[in-house]
Amino acid sequence: MAREFQRGHKARISDLTAGTDLYVGVQIASPGLTFDISCFGLDADERLSDDRYFVFFNQPKSPEESLQLLGAQAGDTESFRVTLDRLPAHVHRLSFTAAIDGAGQMSQIGPGYIRIVAGGEEVARYPFTGSEFTTERAVMLGDFYLKDVWRFAAIGQGFDGGLEALLKNFGGEVAEEQQAAQQPMGAAPAFAPPAQAAVPPAFGVPPQASQTPQIPHAPQPAPSFGTPAASPPAPPQTPPSAYPPPQRNPQIHTAHTIAAPVFPPGGAVPPPPPGDGLPPQPPQFGQAPGQTMPLAPPAPFGAQPSAPYGQPQGVPAAGAGLQAALQPYRETPTGQRWTPQNQQLMRVELGIGGSAVLARQGSMVMYQGRVDFSHKSAGYVGRKLGDATGQEMQLMRCSGRGQVFLAEDAAQLHPIELQGDGICVSAENVLAFDETLQYEIRRIEGHGIPGGALFTIQLTGTGTVVVKTRGTPVVLPVTPTTFADANAVVAWSSASQVILSSQVRLRRNAYPGHSGETVNLQFRGAPGNFIVVQPYEV
Repeated sequence: MAREFQRGHKARISDLTAGTDLYVGVQIASPGLTFDISCFGLDADERLSDDRYFVFFNQPKSPEESLQLLGAQAGDTESFRVTLDRLPAHVHRLSFTAAIDGAGQMSQIGPGYIRIVAGGEEVARYPFTGSEFTTERAVMLGDFYLKDVWRFAAIGQGFDGGLEALLKNFGGEVAEEQQAAQQPMGAAPAFAPPAQAAVPPAFGVPPQASQTPQIPHAPQPAPSFGTPAASPPAPPQTPPSAYPPPQRNPQIHTAHTIAAPVFPPGGAVPPPPPGDGLPPQPPQFGQAPGQTMPLAPPAPFGAQPSAPYGQPQGVPAAGAGLQAALQPYRETPTGQRWTPQNQQLMRVELGIGGSAVLARQGSMVMYQGRVDFSHKSAGYVGRKLGDATGQEMQLMRCSGRGQVFLAEDAAQLHPIELQGDGICVSAENVLAFDETLQYEIRRIEGHGIPGGALFTIQLTGTGTVVVKTRGTPVVLPVTPTTFADANAVVAWSSASQVILSSQVRLRRNAYPGHSGETVNLQFRGAPGNFIVVQPYEV
């Protein structure tokens, strides 16, 4: 039986099927709308660094045929063949997308799906409807992504700008509008990913089978400067067969455009002719009649030229300076549920997956959309237990549809995705987590401890938890001789065994090799366990 996904759900491919030769089918339709269904092969930075792995109707397969466009079949609007073990090492994500060709919105579509078939049996399906979208014109339906192993994620995130915005999100570019206007009707758009060294795009306009030779016009003589060019005589009417097809000179298209000088040779600027049609200007304050204002001296090399007479100083020149200055701080939408905007700010997309988010009270800095905030009560027993252990978390429940931005004390934020495993985190280091995760207070074993943290929070299940740290943390493997300061450790794998050890002795400073820490945590466990330590003591 196929496993049904909701938006935001993820799973390992190995949990769905043992095969790597997969069939991916997409069904999407709406009366009066046509769709372009494509697959983007992205690198580790989620960028289209190699345009040969953009598989669409005009480029139906990748070079080694690990990605193939199969067309409509078996009730699917479009289908693909994906061979995961044949993908090159630089491809880390496959994003299956659908874009409306022409006018329309994704809210107009009927029920659709993206499904995975392995060995003739459907193993996964993500259904969607138009009610999940509004004004989007392009959507990312589902992704295969490499994170230790290949996984599948149901995305369901869209872009109002259509295929152009989708391509720019993956680091590609769209050709100039002037070039697009020269293409014949019905030709594929000339998408251009980021420029690479001497490698032309592999998916431009398809060459035409035959073209009617054009009649070359006689070259016009270059007019002299300042003299209007005379109209050239009409070329003689000659049948097309008398001329060979024109040969394209590649140097014309590769050479840089050179602007003609605005002054005549010699460097002298001629004075304006008298009687130019402008009325005489009244003299300014302190200026004799007929006297012209002196020109400002040229600015020294590297300095900004002074403003003209009568213009306020310090006025910035018109242009894209403000937009260019703000560009590095723009929002970073990725279509994922959790998206770091920078090291101190986290964006969570509500509505993906249908589950709410639990966040620390007061951590919301901004939100967009219809978002409901409510108090998450721990109950009477939970409050008493939190007070007794020091692991009480004052949480708020964020639900609805929109985006919420979270931060606290400019601490560094780190999203950790759990896939059925668990992690132990101090309550002070938890910022937010998915409501689908289960959490409980866990006691750390130890005897004769005069102080320090004796309890921690254990989170298990499937979802994401955002951990905050002071400074950049370090992740270390657990060995039989791993010790950490109880005030500096942030998190550890729940399978690790943790024991509190005390180094309190009489005249402890007299003992050589003493660390100066009263309480340490000793970690034990099988290979694969880890601890996370921050360069700061709480």
